Amino acid sequence: MGNGHLGAMIFGDVDKESIPLNINTFWAGSPHNYSVAGAFKNLPEIRRLLFSGQEMKATELAGNTFMGSPAYEAAYQPLGELHLTSSLIPDNEYYKRSLDLNKGIATVIFRNQGVTFKREYFVSNPDRLLVIHLTADKPGQITLDLNLTSEFPNSTRIEGGNRLIMEGRWQDDGKSKDWTPVWRDPGIRFETALQVRNKSGKVKGNKNGIQVLKADEVTLFLAAGTSFINYQDISGNPSANWPKELDAALNKKFTTIRDCHIRDFSGLMKRVDLRINNPGTLDPLPTDKRLKAVKNGKDDPGLAALYFQFGRYLLAACSRPGSQPANLQGIWNKETSPGWGSKYTTNINLEMNYWPAEVTNLSECSLPVFDLIDDLMKTGGMVAKDYYNCRGWVLHHNTDIWRGAAPVDGAWGIWPMGAAWLVRHSWEHYLFTKDKYFLETHAWPQMKGAARFLLDFLVEAPKGTPMEGKLMTCPSNSPENGYDLKDGSLVGLTYGATMDLEIITDLFRNCLTAINELGKKDQPFEPEFRTEIESALLNLAPFQINPKTGRLQEWIGDFKEHELGHRHLSHLYGLYPASVITPDVAPELAAAAQKSLEFRVANGSGSTGWSRAWLISLFARLSKGDEAYRHVKRLLSEFTLPNLFDDGPPFQIDGNFGGTAGIAEMLLQSHNGVISLLPALPNAWAEGKVIGLRARGGFEVAMQWKKHQLTKTSIYSIKGGTCEVSYGSKRKIITLNPGEHLPIKFE
Repeated sequence: MGNGHLGAMIFGDVDKESIPLNINTFWAGSPHNYSVAGAFKNLPEIRRLLFSGQEMKATELAGNTFMGSPAYEAAYQPLGELHLTSSLIPDNEYYKRSLDLNKGIATVIFRNQGVTFKREYFVSNPDRLLVIHLTADKPGQITLDLNLTSEFPNSTRIEGGNRLIMEGRWQDDGKSKDWTPVWRDPGIRFETALQVRNKSGKVKGNKNGIQVLKADEVTLFLAAGTSFINYQDISGNPSANWPKELDAALNKKFTTIRDCHIRDFSGLMKRVDLRINNPGTLDPLPTDKRLKAVKNGKDDPGLAALYFQFGRYLLAACSRPGSQPANLQGIWNKETSPGWGSKYTTNINLEMNYWPAEVTNLSECSLPVFDLIDDLMKTGGMVAKDYYNCRGWVLHHNTDIWRGAAPVDGAWGIWPMGAAWLVRHSWEHYLFTKDKYFLETHAWPQMKGAARFLLDFLVEAPKGTPMEGKLMTCPSNSPENGYDLKDGSLVGLTYGATMDLEIITDLFRNCLTAINELGKKDQPFEPEFRTEIESALLNLAPFQINPKTGRLQEWIGDFKEHELGHRHLSHLYGLYPASVITPDVAPELAAAAQKSLEFRVANGSGSTGWSRAWLISLFARLSKGDEAYRHVKRLLSEFTLPNLFDDGPPFQIDGNFGGTAGIAEMLLQSHNGVISLLPALPNAWAEGKVIGLRARGGFEVAMQWKKHQLTKTSIYSIKGGTCEVSYGSKRKIITLNPGEHLPIKFE
């Protein structure tokens, strides 16, 4: 459960329910600048070594001189746990736990000694509260103990007999040194408050918490706050808001709070409806049994539709306007030392979290990313100057709540393409919404800053090297992958990795289009900057197709791949999420990309949930519907937990979001200026319908199909405009007014 601000995990235990709690601004550490002034002095030698084929020496020098300070970033932290303890044990024959995705409400129903108990849980965005409502079908049956705990030093107190308050502060527990350094400054302060409202019975506080005795009905309200103001300031008052939030809730009926939450949450969820029908459907079964059936080889297209909506649910629950962006675990983490710090990995994972935002009609859920970028433009601007003596702003492969932008972890962290990838989301937001104000005030400054850095960072390849005289990146990495030198040494640091060139091509082309959008007939926009970008594009090193294998190369040279089935598919960025390589515009490159993709898969790529999810969208872009669906099924059967969370391993939420985006990509594409309907429909999805998917240009699409054939289509325009719509080889050009729905028929 979540609202972007608060997160909670509901396990559904009856007698000892422990609910892990998170708040989006509770992280390890304190405000910190990771950038090292003067690091750029080592850059010329690193470049010389790389261009002269001395990769190992370059890697050693970079690892010793080019890391941020410290070399590890801070981790996302658990707020604590809420404990509900009772003497109830469910009767063997009656227990049901469910989650209503449209309403955002979890429910536990069980029977004990002839009494039926019901517990409802939700995290309200309008009221900023975790709400738990407990009822029984006979009076005086609810008795339980309530308390709050935290991994960090804290104190608790009771106010008014029915309000439990826990206060604490983050400090290093000594267990997380692999992922968070020892921070000397005091950490973020937090407060968590639980309010109990009962109908009949008694409520009293004690040294352990609050006790409820023989109540007919109980409503629990939980609110929280931290001292975090922004990445530079943690001097705020943790109790600035939660007392008002609790007091306001006490003056409302439970049904009023519940109805307000449902209107808010379902207002997002019901924008899109996906139904996939097939004979022998497993829809009536509980989700865990359906998943088990898929693991045993059953085909269940309806489960794919449920998984799709669950991904949308998760994004609506963990990323809202004003919150922090969804991290590696969304907003749900109960460990002080979580995998990879549960922070923001920006060489794929953060971006994948937001792949479904625009196309699945959750555009406002992406706003926290643009707020993050605004901060990173400042810290990344410092890193650009300190490390590369460049203008603009740069981001490497990780960031955290302190907006670290410097290289961290090791030499593989020297990947200065994070900014250029992130601003693709800024541009996409404009394309899907056609919000000109957003383009002018957010997307363009963010894109220009990232492009400005790259224009300064690019260097001409020296004589005697591949692509002599061509512009390329140096140093460079193909994220987390490496190749073998002739002596058997494994290296990753290089120059001109294909992913870099694809990202730069994509960003520069998008910048040129944005300049056209913002220009006026009698007043050209950014003419000098346009000229710089056009010149750089003309001289940029081209992508390489290996003449022996026909595959798109991952690096500028024909290097020996160390791991043939590596989980990262970085050199296929141009195919998806970008569109610089497409079958219709660049067929030779698309064919080479397909060969690379098939080679990777044949050798074991897709070994994590997020990697498997990426495969879905890549094959969808190639119109390989059955192959895309094969990876949907493998995502479900191999990388999905019983609650439908991605199984990583370990749990990372990007697999969920990547899978949701992939399913959308199978049904609708719009990256080439054409709205393509059912471009990768698999044979298993013979019949279905979808309402509410978004297309670039500010359009919304509804479709219905039977026996694999499109039967009904309508297009809705947000701002009005002309679009080209295709279905197979058939195409139509239509013009719509703002707010107009138009049915389309393909004869």
